[in-house]
Amino acid sequence: MCAQTKVIRAAGSGKYKCPSKKKCPTNVRPRADYLQAALHIVATPIGNEGDLSPRALDVLRSAHIIAAEDTRRTGVLLKTHAIDAKLIAYHDHNEERAAKIVCAAIQRGEGAALVCDAGTPGVSDPGYRLVRMAQDLGIEVVPVPGPCAAIVALSGSGIASDRFFFEGFLPAKPRARRDRIEALRAYPHSLIFYEAPHRFADTLLEMVEVFGGEREAALARELTKTYETIRRTSLAELSDWVSGDPDQQKGEIVLIVSPAKVGERQLLGNEELLLLTTLAEYVPAREAAKLVSSVTGFKTSSLYDIIVAQRET
Repeated sequence: MCAQTKVIRAAGSGKYKCPSKKKCPTNVRPRADYLQAALHIVATPIGNEGDLSPRALDVLRSAHIIAAEDTRRTGVLLKTHAIDAKLIAYHDHNEERAAKIVCAAIQRGEGAALVCDAGTPGVSDPGYRLVRMAQDLGIEVVPVPGPCAAIVALSGSGIASDRFFFEGFLPAKPRARRDRIEALRAYPHSLIFYEAPHRFADTLLEMVEVFGGEREAALARELTKTYETIRRTSLAELSDWVSGDPDQQKGEIVLIVSPAKVGERQLLGNEELLLLTTLAEYVPAREAAKLVSSVTGFKTSSLYDIIVAQRET
């Protein structure tokens, strides 16, 4: 009895006649027909292939259709594990059309999986839009957890992890990037950034100027890979180190920045001020101040004073 026959019978799906006369490899589990007709959100390794969970591998092997951000990269993973599911591209430029194809397949009773280049789908990629479409159509969504670069980096950074804000990629254009960094200057929780290698050195320099060189930060680069690097130090020292070592400007980069100190939080940024003044137009001043305080960490009394002062001008 070949491996595929054993899998199908073990799943309780009845008799199965192998369509191939060739002997099946005993160490390969072919796609089975019993995967739940749902959208499975499958996390894949961010570097070390050993981080692909047994459950994730089972889902991918059983899927009829797999939507991937980069079919070439995912294709290598599937080939490694002898997975022959239909592979389609799902990215920013074709998301609506691809999402309809995936949802139609599920409605026909097929099992589908969504993966990204590496890590957990939906984090800094358009995966959430497919999830929303599936939900709106009444399709069940099944997360299959696994690696996520942001969480892996935070866990090994040594920086406060009780509360954090995931920013992801900063804007590519210098002015927009600078404005966003300034908006995050006084944020009271740890900040998590993804950054492209060719912009990393410039981003660090701008953070030194805006956050201050003494602010603590951690670089987590090439996580789970051969040249994995995790270093925690001040932003100024980190910037000097990265600028002086081109190797630190390569690969997948995650940057963790420590929370703003109490004194820094008194500097209300433009976005916080806009949020405060907008809320104050719809709810009482004290309630607006309390709500913004819970999000930003600013003192409620100070925020209330700002609202009153603006109304008096």
